[in-house]
Amino acid sequence: MELILDKHIEITPDIRGGKARITGTRITVSDVVISHFRLGESLDEIAITYDLPLAAVYAAIAYYLDHKDEIDGEIENGRRFYEQEKAKKSSLVQP
Repeated sequence: MELILDKHIEITPDIRGGKARITGTRITVSDVVISHFRLGESLDEIAITYDLPLAAVYAAIAYYLDHKDEIDGEIENGRRFYEQEKAKKSSLVQP
């Protein structure tokens, strides 16, 4: 039996911090999840925008569903990091 996700999803420790990503790209599963579930883009739109095979985009969603807690944690960590960095920066516009 061939595992289909192996064709489309890979994890490489030195690329994108070892996050699961679409094979041959730097686009992570969490990037696809954010685009689809949080920004409301269709899977077709994501495939077109990032020039990806539609099967790879579906594989990213399948991977997410199998690893939901892990991917949701990555997304939350990224959000927290963004908020911390944003708080460190002062506004260029003085009140």
